[in-house]
Parts: sequence; C-alpha cells; structure tokens
Amino acid sequence: MRIMRAEQFGLKREVEYGTPEQNESALRIVAEVKAEGDAALLRYTEQHDKVKLDASLLRVTQEEIEAAYDRVDALFLTALREAAVNIRRFHEKQLRNSWTDLQPDGTMLGQIMRPLKRVGVYVPGGKAAYPSSVLMNVIPAQVAGVPEIVMVTPPATGGKEGIDPYILVAAAEAGVKELYRVGGAQAIAALAYGTETIAPVDKICGPGNIYVALAKRAVFGAVDIDSIAGPSEIVVLADEAANPAYIAADLLSQAEHDEMASSILVTPSESLAQAVAEEVERQLSTLPREDIARSSIDHYGAILLVDSIRAGIDVVNQLAPEHLEVLIEEPMRVLGLIENAGAIFLGPYSSEPVGDYFAGPNHIIPTNGTARFSSPVNVDDFMKKSSLIYYSKEALMKNGENIMTLARHEGLEGHARAIQVRLDHENDTR
Repeated sequence: MRIMRAEQFGLKREVEYGTPEQNESALRIVAEVKAEGDAALLRYTEQHDKVKLDASLLRVTQEEIEAAYDRVDALFLTALREAAVNIRRFHEKQLRNSWTDLQPDGTMLGQIMRPLKRVGVYVPGGKAAYPSSVLMNVIPAQVAGVPEIVMVTPPATGGKEGIDPYILVAAAEAGVKELYRVGGAQAIAALAYGTETIAPVDKICGPGNIYVALAKRAVFGAVDIDSIAGPSEIVVLADEAANPAYIAADLLSQAEHDEMASSILVTPSESLAQAVAEEVERQLSTLPREDIARSSIDHYGAILLVDSIRAGIDVVNQLAPEHLEVLIEEPMRVLGLIENAGAIFLGPYSSEPVGDYFAGPNHIIPTNGTARFSSPVNVDDFMKKSSLIYYSKEALMKNGENIMTLARHEGLEGHARAIQVRLDHENDTR
C-alpha cells in the first residue's frame, strides 16, 4: 500500500458519470421502457440478465417468499431480526411532527409533515447480494409512514435458482408486500414511469451499478431519488496508539466491495504507516475477494502522512468521506472539529461493519465528497412538507403595504393588486 505525504495526494476524486456509451445506453433503455412498458422491460431483462419472463412472472409470489425461509440458516435470520430492531429504533428517533404557531393577531403559520405515498427500493444483485440494504432502505420509509413500498431486484441474484433467498427473506422481514424480479436501468424506468404491471412511484432509493446510477439521474425530476452513489469509501484517522491489524482489516472491509472503492489511512506516525502497509499485504493474501480488494488498494488506496492529528482532520474535512473511523487515544476530543463525514466511528471497537449491519444508523451514506452537503438516508427522505398559512384580516391590514411594496419592486403588479383589492374592500366597508 503506497505511503505518501498528504499534500502529494489528490484529495478530490473524480465523480464517475459513466462513459458516453454507458450514458447513451441508459437513456435508450429508459426511453424505451417509458414508451413501451412491459414489452421493453421484458426485452431488456432477457438481453441483460439472460432470463426470459412474461409479464405474469414479474411479480414475486408470496409462496416464493415463504419458500425462501427454508433456504436461509437460522443464525442469519436471528441476526437479521436483531439488526432490524436496532435500525427501526434509531430511525424512530428521527421522526418529526407537524406544527402550528398561532400569533396574537389571529395569524396561524405552520408546517404539515406527510409521508410519500409510494416508494421504490432498488436492491442490486451484481458482485454480491446485500440483504442489509433491504433493511436500510425499507425501514426508514416504514417509520415515515409510507403506505406503499415496492422493491425491485434482478431476477438472478441467486444464480440459476432465481432471486437470492436471503434478499427475499430480508424483504419479508422488513415488511415489503410488493416485489418484482427486474433490475438494471429498465427497473428504474419502470419505477419512474410505470408499466402495465408496475405502478409508478414517487421516489426511488437504493444503490446499483453504473447503468442504475445513470438511469436514476435520467428520471430525476419525474420522480425523486435518494442519490447517485459512487464507490464505497473509508478514511481512518489514527495515531501511534492504534492497532495496525484493526486498521488494515477495516481498510480491506471497504476495498473488497469494488475495484473502485477507496481506503485511506491518515496518520502522523510513520511507524504506524509502515506497520499498516505490511498488515494490509498480509491480510490481503487470505481474503476471499482478494482480486477485487487488491485492485482497489492499488488504484485508490493510500496511507497519508500528516504533521499532526489536527492536520489530519483538515485532510479528512477536505476528503469528506463516506465512512470515517477515528482511532486515536481520545476520539471524543476531536469530534467537534470533524465537519465533513457521512458516518463517524469512534474508538477501536466501532469498526465500520458495526454500522453497515447492526448498530442502527443507516449505511446508505453520501459518497464522492458529497458529505459536504448531504446526509445518510433518514426518515426525512421519505416525507414531504407543506407550509401552512392562515393570515387574519388584522395581519393583512397591518402588512399589506409592505407586501405590495415588495411585489411592485419586482415588477409584479398583479401580485400587488391581489392585496390592494382586499385592502380597498375592507376600507370601503368600515
């Protein structure tokens, strides 16, 4: 693993928006599904997933979901259920209520919070299946009160046997009632615009490959989306007291996701840097996904040397990582200095997978430096807000001239007259 001074490292990664060919392909698929509905959906499923279906087979049956329980082990089911409890408990604390504020003059202002009506959840099925992502997408939507949650996933996440049974069981445990065997850009288009079989949604959430990301970007505006997620990232800020084996294992936990994942150690300790580099190499040799992790480490991994932990925090804030681990002697001491990070893990026992699977906070977190301005998936993502205005006669008579002054300054006489007609009427009837 390469060791360098932080100032030698390009602190901003290029955001991946796909090649021109990939963009063209995603846009074509979206347009054809929008125009042709199920016919295009089935055509692209056969072409890209090598699975031939007819429209009657798109929806996963309750019998298939129940049968999946016989194919998962009991330990997994127990762990999944405990994780679901933690995730639900955490997100329930995020709920916000509608509110009103009644003024002495009779004016009432407020905000009405309502859940979205229908949300689509995309669950990928490429290099690995992620039942945990089912929980992280569905449970916040449920807590928000979304009445209709529909899930889509490629038809062969479990190989020739169809959808991975662990994904089906996770969907059932999360409470999904509507599930379709379709993936890729065609699934995103179906969720956005609807087909004869799949009704359109208000918002699409969940990660996927580059074609899924490009399709989400293409349909944004017709529907809302959570984000366009990039490759996974982890930054570890550590001092000389940190355990090199812990750091190496945590760096590799992200490197094994994808060849483009980014794993970075920031430290003022040269001895720790060298020890971690050696430990990464040792652990890599026995990692089942060694080829993926090695490519990630070689191309996007680095150990950055800084003059102090304070200088390291400056680097962290520039990187704005998806995941940040703080492995220093007193991590709480620097927490207030960390401005940009999607999820912050403090201390040697808060390994990144604790958050990925079990603790409760959402693991769908902003990437590519977007933690500068965005947040992990949360309950607010599945709610909409309406402003409430009840203006009393007293308030309008008092503030009408101010309102008309502002309207006329902007050249909008019609706005001003909408106020003037009321003022004139009230003055005439006195």
